[in-house]
Amino acid sequence: MLHPLDILVLALYLGLAVWIGVRVGRTAQGLEGYLLGSRSIPWWAILGSIVATETSTATFLSVPGISFAKKGDFGFLQLAVGYIVGRVLVVGLFLPAYFQGKMLTAYQVLRSRYGPPVQKAASLLFLAARNLGDGLRLFLAAVVLRQVLGISVEWCVLLVGTVTIVYTLLGGIKSVVWNDCVQFVIYIGGALVALALLARQLPEGWSSIFAYAEAHDKFRMWHWGFDWNQPYTFWAGLIGGAFLTLGTHGTDQMMVQRLLGAGSLRGAAKALLCSGVVVFLQFALFLFVGVALATFYHAFPPDQPFSTNDAVFSRFIVEELPAGWGLIGLILAAVFAAAMSTLSSSLNASASAVVGDFLKPLKKETWSDARYVMASRFWTLIFGVIQMGVAVVGSHLSQSVVNEVLAIAGFTAGIMLGVFALAMILRTVHWSTGLAAMGGGAVVLMVVHERSHVAWPWWSVIGAAATIGCGLVFATITCWIRWKRDELPDEDACASNSLEDHRTERDS
Repeated sequence: MLHPLDILVLALYLGLAVWIGVRVGRTAQGLEGYLLGSRSIPWWAILGSIVATETSTATFLSVPGISFAKKGDFGFLQLAVGYIVGRVLVVGLFLPAYFQGKMLTAYQVLRSRYGPPVQKAASLLFLAARNLGDGLRLFLAAVVLRQVLGISVEWCVLLVGTVTIVYTLLGGIKSVVWNDCVQFVIYIGGALVALALLARQLPEGWSSIFAYAEAHDKFRMWHWGFDWNQPYTFWAGLIGGAFLTLGTHGTDQMMVQRLLGAGSLRGAAKALLCSGVVVFLQFALFLFVGVALATFYHAFPPDQPFSTNDAVFSRFIVEELPAGWGLIGLILAAVFAAAMSTLSSSLNASASAVVGDFLKPLKKETWSDARYVMASRFWTLIFGVIQMGVAVVGSHLSQSVVNEVLAIAGFTAGIMLGVFALAMILRTVHWSTGLAAMGGGAVVLMVVHERSHVAWPWWSVIGAAATIGCGLVFATITCWIRWKRDELPDEDACASNSLEDHRTERDS
């Protein structure tokens, strides 16, 4: 059982999250206020929200496990380098399009290029993958919390899910962003406290950590060899990380929604670019915690071996932190914060996708802003219940099945990137080409996943390339068939088609 002081620390954090939601909810005026913070959120707050949203409980606990491993080192940071490169490309390629007009979602760009069918298909793909993936992330967080709290996974899911739904539903995107900033401070503070306690318990303190790291080459970062099957090489990190970021930060509604909340291209670009540097430093901190854990358990071997490297940090929290000082409550709050920052962002982005991509085009001007806000809150609740349901179902699946589903959910980054890029390559493009491209990209990725051992950083590259390739092939074949049937005056028309025809088809 937790010490009363630890329970108090945890309760204060959860109460603070709800209070922020209530306080901010009073200032959310209209649909733009609820979903985009009236496009007036400070860039530095968006920066903190982006970083916190990228950091789930799995990140907080598993990244230390990477450097803790027997041959683990700082090679994971090569991905963070790719993340920075990807952010630079997002600023140059995608952000200008998002700040043309008053957009609520990333997929409204696809409506202007392809038409409603592709916009809706992309939004549905986002909703399915996001809620499935984040529901399972909620389950993984609940597993960790069960070890500390000693209650069932179902109760852990209910606790985290309910608090997250409440403050997200009450305050909208502003509540999410400001809670993200608080959560960022809490989980970084938790990591620093754990690191300090680790060093304090070692015979020679910090010197023990650096000596162990030097002896086992733990601080090695660069791996120059090229191997499709290895995730932490320079080329996988640079290319795969850049493509992954192009997909997640350039086309994913959860991130684009934050950038739109900045209200200006300059503010969004500053937040996005700076977040890359902060993520790099954050990952370096988590990896250093893993090295400290390796040093600690080398000096004090555990009674029972660890089932996985991901379980090391959580066991240290449960077994080694001193009780009665509120430290376990602080670290537990950090675990909650890492989980809730991702879940709240997911719920709000999912609600905005339903409203922006389905309800507003359907209802046109017949609904008032107040009614759209009510609909947003309703869908926030629905998606929260869905994610909790997925988490409970996940508790009855094997760990391997859960990891497989999480991997499949991550395929969307490459497919989304490909369909956005295809719209840039072709001057005009029919909606059927967009749907064929997305379907072809998904099939190729499934084959790669099932039939090869290609490392996951390459999936976004393969997904984007396959989506673009399938779209170009489909467009070429379609134009050739139409030309043969004398529906087009000449072959050159395949390159341009008729913009007015496409506009007419879209409008209908």
